[in-house]
Amino acid sequence: MTSNELSLRLWHFAVRVGKVVDALPDTRLGRHVAGQLVRCGTSAAPNYDEACAAESKADFVHKLAVALKEQRETCGWLRFIILAGLLPEKRIAPLLDEGRQLSSILGRSIVTAKSRRRLPGKASPAI
Repeated sequence: MTSNELSLRLWHFAVRVGKVVDALPDTRLGRHVAGQLVRCGTSAAPNYDEACAAESKADFVHKLAVALKEQRETCGWLRFIILAGLLPEKRIAPLLDEGRQLSSILGRSIVTAKSRRRLPGKASPAI
């Protein structure tokens, strides 16, 4: 998967999360979850895009880690929606599966980035 393909996949995920947010009940709990979910669920994509424009390997890894953190939080809120019965599990389960897959991809990307000497396409610093 290319970085552009992963970026697009993350943005599509964010759109789907937005639709779930809009479908949550207008209750105190529904509004609370909606607020949390809209922030974390739409955050991984722009953080990943920022990572792709990183200025250093450390910056790249850090921004990927932020994207992963937000992705994991999103999965947590999606699980909560199911557990609390705020929306039907059959509606949330496919999105939760996609969220877990994206978390796995981001996690593996961090491991790979940490094991490389330098970022692809970046010149090695002159000594």
